[in-house]
Amino acid sequence: MKLFISWVDYRMTDKKFELVDRATERKAQLPVRTGTIGPSVVDVSSINKDLGVFTYDPGFGMTAATDSKITYIDGDAGVLLYRGYPVEQLAQDSSFMEVAYLLLLGELPSHKQLEEFGGNIRLHT
Repeated sequence: MKLFISWVDYRMTDKKFELVDRATERKAQLPVRTGTIGPSVVDVSSINKDLGVFTYDPGFGMTAATDSKITYIDGDAGVLLYRGYPVEQLAQDSSFMEVAYLLLLGELPSHKQLEEFGGNIRLHT
């Protein structure tokens, strides 16, 4: 099977790769997705349906497994972020309750928000 990949840019906000099996002329449109941080990714979820093949990525070294608004990880660079904060910074400078608030609500709490959040947790547990 000979496959050919070309870049297709329909609009600035609608970038796709087109994967063509030259033996059968079957095609797959693979949308490009962008994250908050890091490189863009190619969504290959339709490749089996469109071309009857799977992708092969030994060790999942170049595979993003999920969308996440909470976590960003780049193992090669040693980066682990929660809501944009390095995990080392959170471990060193924040309490468990502050990190819980961050993960649940998307931002670190003010002193007043932290007191209220902690009170609610103690009340309901």
